[in-house]
Amino acid sequence: MKKTLFILAFLAFYTTFSQEVFNSTIKLMGSRFDISVVANSKTEGDAFIATAIEEITRIEKLISSWDENSQTSLINSQAGVKPVKVDLELFQLIERALKISKLTSGAFDISYASMDKIWKFDGSMTSMPSSEAIKKSVEKVNYQNIILNPKEQTVFLKQKGMKIGFGAIGKGYAADKAKRLLQSKGVQAGIINASGDLNAWGKQPNDTDWMVAIVNPLNKEKVFSWLPVNNSAVVTSGNYEKYVRFNGELYSHIIDPRTGYPSKGILSVSIFTTSAELADALATSVFVMGKEVGLDFINQLKDVECIIVDGNNQIITSNNIELKQNTND
Repeated sequence: MKKTLFILAFLAFYTTFSQEVFNSTIKLMGSRFDISVVANSKTEGDAFIATAIEEITRIEKLISSWDENSQTSLINSQAGVKPVKVDLELFQLIERALKISKLTSGAFDISYASMDKIWKFDGSMTSMPSSEAIKKSVEKVNYQNIILNPKEQTVFLKQKGMKIGFGAIGKGYAADKAKRLLQSKGVQAGIINASGDLNAWGKQPNDTDWMVAIVNPLNKEKVFSWLPVNNSAVVTSGNYEKYVRFNGELYSHIIDPRTGYPSKGILSVSIFTTSAELADALATSVFVMGKEVGLDFINQLKDVECIIVDGNNQIITSNNIELKQNTND
């Protein structure tokens, strides 16, 4: 669902400084992960990267709804039947997801996985689904039917056929967890980039900030603006490649879990905050809310900023972001 809309700049002068940036690209959680660490040697850098990969793989086994042996799959298989006891880590992740659902009035909802897939974004759709079919497609989607029992540490989906999934939060969570683990191992700087869900810390070996570029969604070769990333997370979500168009209207692959209708009017959303998990959820939420409601929502949150590129390829920013736009782009 996420597409990387920014470019990382690795500007370290390796010949001048003793430390270097070591990188690895690997497919995890069905997505591309780019892992970068600052280390004293290739041996040390490779060991740190292996630690991050091991942690992300562990999280995938915990939250994957595709793995029939995962606790998430067990929760889904027991929907409408009985509560399922889960690890505290998964329980708390679901607990935080439900808080975001309440905060966004359901624009973010991990029970979106219950949705009937009536929209196709592979070019095969020739007409819109009927309003009845759209309404029926979200009948089992409702975060309020996810029942948590803190004392028993159980999760229960009230309705048969309900499912939860972490596609809109899982990669951000994995990026956060990998970052924390590497920091605990003494890694002073690095980046975990999970296909657009990015968490960076420290500085490059030449003592400059890591940089991300906000890219034109309609032309990924062109950069709107560069921004420093200071010990924070950036998540960019875009719909510029997966959409359908009916009667001149562009419909995104990001669907409102409350209505079953695709979101409209936004090409990309970039969220800046301390946690990639939170940024991941908020990026999806802003898409669903639309640019006016979404921007107003972000402006009410502490330590959260966003950049929206709307359907006309115009940039809108939250209150505390100033962009120096590239005049050539």
